Amino acid sequence: MKKKLSYREKLVELAFIYNVKEIIDYEKGGKSLTSGQLELILKKNSISIPKDFKSNFFKDNFVKPVAKIKYNLIEYKENKIKEKNRVIRKLENFKHDTNRKIGRKTRDYWKSLGKIGLNFLNFMPVLGRVFYNFFAKTFTDLFHGIYNQKIEKHRAKSIIIVSVSIIIMISVLLGGLNIKQDKYIVEKPEIKKEVKKPEIKKEIKKPEIKKEVKKPEIKKEVKKPEIKKEIKKPKVKKDLKEEPKYEVKRKSVDEVILPNLNLKTETVLNLFKDVEYDLGQVRSKKLVKPIYFTQFPRDLDALQSTKLKKDTFIKIVLPLIVAENERILADREKLKILSNKKFTTDLEKQWIRQKLLEYKVKKGDLKMLLVRMDIIPTSIALAQAAKESGWGTSRFALEGNAIFGQWTWSGKGIAPLDRESDKNHKILKFPILRASVKAYQNNLNTHKSYLKFRLKRLKLREKNKEISGLELTETLNNYAQTGTEYTKILNQIIRQNRLTDFEPVRLVNSVKKIQLSS
Repeated sequence: MKKKLSYREKLVELAFIYNVKEIIDYEKGGKSLTSGQLELILKKNSISIPKDFKSNFFKDNFVKPVAKIKYNLIEYKENKIKEKNRVIRKLENFKHDTNRKIGRKTRDYWKSLGKIGLNFLNFMPVLGRVFYNFFAKTFTDLFHGIYNQKIEKHRAKSIIIVSVSIIIMISVLLGGLNIKQDKYIVEKPEIKKEVKKPEIKKEIKKPEIKKEVKKPEIKKEVKKPEIKKEIKKPKVKKDLKEEPKYEVKRKSVDEVILPNLNLKTETVLNLFKDVEYDLGQVRSKKLVKPIYFTQFPRDLDALQSTKLKKDTFIKIVLPLIVAENERILADREKLKILSNKKFTTDLEKQWIRQKLLEYKVKKGDLKMLLVRMDIIPTSIALAQAAKESGWGTSRFALEGNAIFGQWTWSGKGIAPLDRESDKNHKILKFPILRASVKAYQNNLNTHKSYLKFRLKRLKLREKNKEISGLELTETLNNYAQTGTEYTKILNQIIRQNRLTDFEPVRLVNSVKKIQLSS
């Protein structure tokens, strides 16, 4: 064989040597197969792959140990950076919470002062009424007592003399003052009080004053029920009614989750017949049943019909994508409601912090969180899944549930067979298919490489337009090394397979429970 050939070229040359007709036809037809597909075809034809294709003594004993040490150093550095970022986020959350608590206490203080002022103003008329009633009753009783009293002759003479002398004294005082002062002093009741004070003290009983001051009417008017009604209770009730929307919508759907049974393709096709799962009906009714596969059938590539293989792949992946999009939309509506609320509970704060971490938003920016918390068009997700997983037949999809070919340098993954010696990336591995879909959507919504994608999606939202896959594919040129060629392939897959028909598809409200056997 020729030297300095890539691993894929060596597999193709091996196929020509053993005259594998399937690979030769693909190569002559100008169609390119991946290394994983070439391996599967060679193994199917009982052709063993020489070990020297994959490794040699120098790589195993020198290059790999050095790469492993380098990988450990990089992982240690990333862990330290993550710890540092975690501490910074905690400090930022503490600062954010402290500012909100101070603001809330300040507002409560001003509200309490306002209530005290209102209560005082409401109390003043009551207090005036109390004093008025008190003095009116006192003077009335006084004059009644004077009227009913029998006056003796010598006492009458003394009263007349005293009253005449008082009148003479008042006239003398008034004559020595100015006209302005006359008016002022005449209005004052000081002189009258001096005359009547002894009589008031004799007849007024202190216990009576206390009884009249502590009237129950004052308490009733101070504690007005109107003030309590003005506290924002109705708004709290509205918020409590609106929150269950997310849970009700999710709980109303009976989901069927298929466990890791190593299902065969024939079993899967029989299942689709039993539940009447047909893509034609999905396209017309825009509804899909929530049947969630945890993995692809191992013998999916054995189907001879290309159309049947593609339809089976779409039926498996479509409910997963729609379910994640609906979860994002529910979170988005909840975030809108919470961002408009003046006060949030501790559970609501905890939910917001969790979403800020999930979407990697710093400084508690809720507007940025709303921009990132949005759906990925179903057509784009299906097209990328088909491209990256070879319609569910690649080694990464079968062994690691990796539908979208996401790279990792620290997590658990599968090493590509054609990976260059100086690189140490892996394809990220997932326990179930739905985890792969969730990680893919989070990647497009958070990574800096897809900022153009998010900005264009935001413009469509602002113009109240539908988020269409064909409108956004050109912004995903950073997803693969081929750039614009990759986006052209995505557009071709979407158009050829009419994937835009699935963009408005939603989950149905219920589905029958099904028992499966492998």
